[in-house]
Amino acid sequence: MRPLTAENLDYALDHSPAADRFFRRLQAALAGAGLPVEAVKTEGAPGQVEVTFPYGGALAACDGHLAFKHAVRAIGSRAGLAPTFMAAPETGVGSGLHLHLSLWKDGTSVISDSGGALSAPAQNAIAGLLDALPQMGVLYAPNINSYKRYAPGSFAPTTASWGHDNRTCAIRVVGHGEGRHLEVRVPGADANPYLALAAAVAAMNHGIEHRLTPGPAEASDAYREGATPLPSTLHQAQIAFRHSPTVREALGADVVEHYAHLAQLELDHHHRIVTDAERRRWLSRA
Repeated sequence: MRPLTAENLDYALDHSPAADRFFRRLQAALAGAGLPVEAVKTEGAPGQVEVTFPYGGALAACDGHLAFKHAVRAIGSRAGLAPTFMAAPETGVGSGLHLHLSLWKDGTSVISDSGGALSAPAQNAIAGLLDALPQMGVLYAPNINSYKRYAPGSFAPTTASWGHDNRTCAIRVVGHGEGRHLEVRVPGADANPYLALAAAVAAMNHGIEHRLTPGPAEASDAYREGATPLPSTLHQAQIAFRHSPTVREALGADVVEHYAHLAQLELDHHHRIVTDAERRRWLSRA
């Protein structure tokens, strides 16, 4: 297989006829299903595409995401394409499922205070995300491949960090006025949207209920040493998830055991599989 596009076409205005046909058919199909898109654009890696949707309710967004994935696969297959939602489909390539979350009360955004600074509930929510998300990896990064997306310099986060319009952070504060919100950048494109969103909302609730406060915003490179790391393997994530009092309080013991067991099944599946990469590295060297 070869990528649909051969180079970095991030924000490009011109696309190949094959790519242009696919994008137009996808937009038409989604609009017909009641899922109008905000934008469809090529991204930085060859063959990589970003699709964004208007804001909406949480459950409806998750339902729509599943319909979107089905449409991408069906329309792509008819066009002779092979779409994938792998978090790391190629070495050095990462694709995310960024969640954009806001805080509202009585129809009004409460993410900013009267002076325009982050409100106390917003700071609590950020602190909850930073505290809990490193312990919830199995919910937003569910398989072995998921963790190959997290690499320094990749714009995929590797630390529990936050900042204002800082794409190296796990939590990015973005927007203005009532459009100001939190972008949670940790889930990969392979994430189950219901579980990834449940993890983020539970983490925000954890911070608000316990009135946690975040450290200073990261103003430069969040890949620096010293910050709290996100799990770098499914094995690390499963251990943190299974033994976290915070996760058990937020989700309940039955849920924790179920998804920890699911992660173990994934680990066991891969444990004895011999890969092409191993053969290339060791066939003539061992």
